[in-house]
Amino acid sequence: MSHTSVGIRQTQKLRTRQALLDAALVLLEHQSLSSLGLREVTRAAGVTPTAFYRHFEDTAALGVALVEETLGSLHGLIAAVLVETGDSEKRLDRSVEVIARHVGAQPAHFRFIAREQHGGVGPVREAIAAQLRRFAEEVACALGQEPGAAGWSEEDLLMLGGLYVDHMVITTSTLLEAGPEGEEEVVRVARRRLRLVSIGREHWLDET
Repeated sequence: MSHTSVGIRQTQKLRTRQALLDAALVLLEHQSLSSLGLREVTRAAGVTPTAFYRHFEDTAALGVALVEETLGSLHGLIAAVLVETGDSEKRLDRSVEVIARHVGAQPAHFRFIAREQHGGVGPVREAIAAQLRRFAEEVACALGQEPGAAGWSEEDLLMLGGLYVDHMVITTSTLLEAGPEGEEEVVRVARRRLRLVSIGREHWLDET
């Protein structure tokens, strides 16, 4: 088999996989993943049920792939913001901008995450939780490199990272509810809340 034929088959395979993900996302605008049927997805994607199993074991595996598609790309973007020069407050402001831009560009993806974070499909809940833990660890690591982190324990840094990630999740949900017309106000409030957290961070070690 020629390299050209292999390349064409691989491209077709990727297109079919993406068609299944896209079809599922459209269907999930109106239902939960636990109620989504395999045949429903394949019909919407225009492929056979047999083709589905070449890409995913079941709808739970498809849901895990959607989690990765939604949150996976954010890691690099957030990491880039965290290593920017300047004070931490400006970097946190930038992180809010990144999240708002992503939610605005992919609202269906983030509605899926918001709905399934506490939904009935265990592997998907676990995949979302794992992604959020990874975000918390990445933020904690970046914060630990700052001069102001002197004296902070790893546990406390991770707690702070988790607090910022929790804020990210809340901001995402609020952006979805507010829609494009309410984005500016949501971003303004999100930034103010982050500044409040930053003030508390500056005095965290005062208790000792």
